[in-house]
Amino acid sequence: MARLKIGILFGGRGEEHPISVKSAQEVSRNLDLEKYEPLYIGITEHGAWKLCDGPAPDWETGDCRPVVLSPDSSAHGLIVLESDRIGSRIRQGQYATVKLDLVLPVLHGKFGEDGAIQGLLELSGIPYAGCDIQSSALCMDKSLTYLVAGSAGIATPNYWTVMADETVDPDRFTYPVFVKPARSGSSFGVSKVTDKDDLAGAVKTAAQYDAKVLIEEAVVGSEVGCAVLGNDPDLIVGEVDRIALSHGFFKIHQESTPESGSDNSTPIVPADISAEARSLVQETAKAVYRALGCRGLSRVDLFLTPEGQVVLNEVNTLPGLTSYSRYPRMMAAAGLHRAEVIDRLVSLTLAGKSQ
Repeated sequence: MARLKIGILFGGRGEEHPISVKSAQEVSRNLDLEKYEPLYIGITEHGAWKLCDGPAPDWETGDCRPVVLSPDSSAHGLIVLESDRIGSRIRQGQYATVKLDLVLPVLHGKFGEDGAIQGLLELSGIPYAGCDIQSSALCMDKSLTYLVAGSAGIATPNYWTVMADETVDPDRFTYPVFVKPARSGSSFGVSKVTDKDDLAGAVKTAAQYDAKVLIEEAVVGSEVGCAVLGNDPDLIVGEVDRIALSHGFFKIHQESTPESGSDNSTPIVPADISAEARSLVQETAKAVYRALGCRGLSRVDLFLTPEGQVVLNEVNTLPGLTSYSRYPRMMAAAGLHRAEVIDRLVSLTLAGKSQ
């Protein structure tokens, strides 16, 4: 039986470029090469696409060839540009086409989770894993996420949106508040503001990552998360995790060496919460997933209040798959390790193609 040709996209132009490379490395280690023939397409921080041997830390300096994903659905794959011996020029008219059975985007944040790459993949006609354009864009914009989830009866924080150049009256808020880019990944640009005099600076910090800024009332409670895998109505949830904080607030991917742990947080999997709370978190995560039209996989981050209420925090439609990421830990605790998660994602993608 012929192996499935899978295009694995990684890197990207967003601030989560190095995290994406680490996620792709874990995918590479857990890919069943008897089933799949991977083609690794690395996107540089400047936006150049390269067909390379794999997602090694120094992949850009290796033997790479320029490549594009064709938006022409009749090509159904990659156009690989052939370079001269020293790789300095592209010879006119020299290219090869490589058909793909599906694409696995291992991209995070801007240009990965926001619908941009999904739009190109829709044009290409190649089946791709994960959320579609609409749900990707919805989940990337936290204000739209809250709007849609709230209309479905799911609790969200009180929030306000402002533009980067807007004058904000600090007296209108009750502190503390969190100030964050409305459309960015991880914890980049996020600040906790406890004094109104610090609000303007926090908005300026968030505006470095997005022109639309979210000001969010702090929720008193534990940060919990739930990994979701599947297409509605058949959803699998991982074990719930809880982020135990020693001080400050939870910042993901901000450490210089996250593999060795965080300086203020420890993920507890399974979460040390009651069975009733665990079930409520999982059911709420599935409700969020369905309300936002997610498919394939997502990680739903929530708050669990002392009163037992579950409040939405955010949704990551292409969650990290690194050695220290929450999504694979939660799935592994439920008995699904990375290799099986990948297999199920492939099956889901191909099943969606046939519908």
